[in-house]
Amino acid sequence: MCKYVPDYVVFDLETTGVCCDRDAIIEISAIKVTGGKRAGEYSTLVNPKRPIPARATAVNGITDDMVADAPGIKEAIGGFMEFAGSSILVGHNIHTFDMNFAYDAAWLALEKELRNDYVDTLYMARRCLPQLSHYKLTDISEYFHISTEGAHRALKDCMMNQECYEELGKLWKIQEEKAAEGKGEEREGIALECPRCGGMLFLRKGKFGKFYGCGNFPSCRYTRNA
Repeated sequence: MCKYVPDYVVFDLETTGVCCDRDAIIEISAIKVTGGKRAGEYSTLVNPKRPIPARATAVNGITDDMVADAPGIKEAIGGFMEFAGSSILVGHNIHTFDMNFAYDAAWLALEKELRNDYVDTLYMARRCLPQLSHYKLTDISEYFHISTEGAHRALKDCMMNQECYEELGKLWKIQEEKAAEGKGEEREGIALECPRCGGMLFLRKGKFGKFYGCGNFPSCRYTRNA
């Protein structure tokens, strides 16, 4: 899903690596937002029961000593799910990263399914800010003049992303209003939502004319005729 909602839980994970099949969560943070305002926080380090690779520590600064007395994944993911409840989840690049780790952790540790709907601000930013050349959370934060100090720790990234989502929501509303007024004609670069993965469909030109292709290519190869 790609839209703005005023009530949600923004979350972020730090992990030992990028592969959910073999890497582990080492930090979970979340902020509950009601009416666009922060209403609560959940944050915990997680003991992965294995050494944290130096390459991971170089990114997020989390060391083995820091997680030695932290709860295991069962307690940590359980606490997160209780905190989030049925809220819509918001995060950056969560469609291909954080959600996969969270799905696996919930099932393997608790034998529960994480069923929350979610909004990925990566795709939202691609639609609302087509002028940017890069879409990392820090890039979007800097565009909106939001401090990136402390980035790559889960709670700080949640704070940054919550502010970015609120700013993107303003741009999203303007686009929706223009579309409702008949000023949002389809043209190159205007994005629609992919029915398969929830990413963005972009109007493109191909060998046989115009078509819509998923912006999440190659992990999603959905296309349809323009």
